[in-house]
Amino acid sequence: MRSKFYSFLLLFSLVLLGCSILLNFLLFNRAKQYYVELNGTRLDPVGLNVYPSVGQPKQIKDLLRVVFFGDSRSAAWLPPSPNKLKPRRYEFMNRGIGSQTSIQTLQRFSQHVQPLNPDIIVIQVGVNDLKTVALFPGQTETIIANCKTNIRQLVKAANSTGAIAIVSTVFPVGDVPLERRVFWSDAVEQAVQSVNDDIKTLASDRVIVFDAFSLLANEQGRLRPEYRTDELHLNQAGYAALNQKLEPLLETIKLQSKSDKR
Repeated sequence: MRSKFYSFLLLFSLVLLGCSILLNFLLFNRAKQYYVELNGTRLDPVGLNVYPSVGQPKQIKDLLRVVFFGDSRSAAWLPPSPNKLKPRRYEFMNRGIGSQTSIQTLQRFSQHVQPLNPDIIVIQVGVNDLKTVALFPGQTETIIANCKTNIRQLVKAANSTGAIAIVSTVFPVGDVPLERRVFWSDAVEQAVQSVNDDIKTLASDRVIVFDAFSLLANEQGRLRPEYRTDELHLNQAGYAALNQKLEPLLETIKLQSKSDKR
């Protein structure tokens, strides 16, 4: 009997040791990822070198240029299929950069977007600001307020080019894995909701609010499992769900002629 007890105790200890080693390995990899991102940002704070500043693509006659702009969620946003847009009258481009905050995207707008002379700009940004409230709880109100202000400034910058802004609500967050929970809190989801409420007030004749959050969230307000690759990013099915709503929306947009705009 005693032998069985010691065997169980040994097995239990080995399981605990294995779990501890695994958790520490996951935490180390997460910390390394953040360290690499931090030092990469120091070299190029707003990512100006990600896209060329010269040799911008030529405008294609009679096609409306649509630019996706923002963070990694924007960078991974594949455009709707041209075959589904009838008649085909769009040219899609992407100027998203992973891990960027709203202030970083705002600071590179003049170099990465304005020279493209877009007709429509699809903006998706904010989660990289808001996930930091878990790290800096004492700055929560400031982080949220700054994110709202920066998104408003992005919309204003988009309109200043003569483009129509389609501003997406911040995508929902999925279930957070164990190794990330030490860097997380429920306040992140609350911050996302606050920013999305503000985004919904921006609608005007030159600003369209695209409620991506409602399209992607389940009943608990979390990113649907069938739409995610991890707690923050969408898979192909997620973007397909967004494009199913974006395609007819694009067709309803009435733009002044290119000769008038330019």
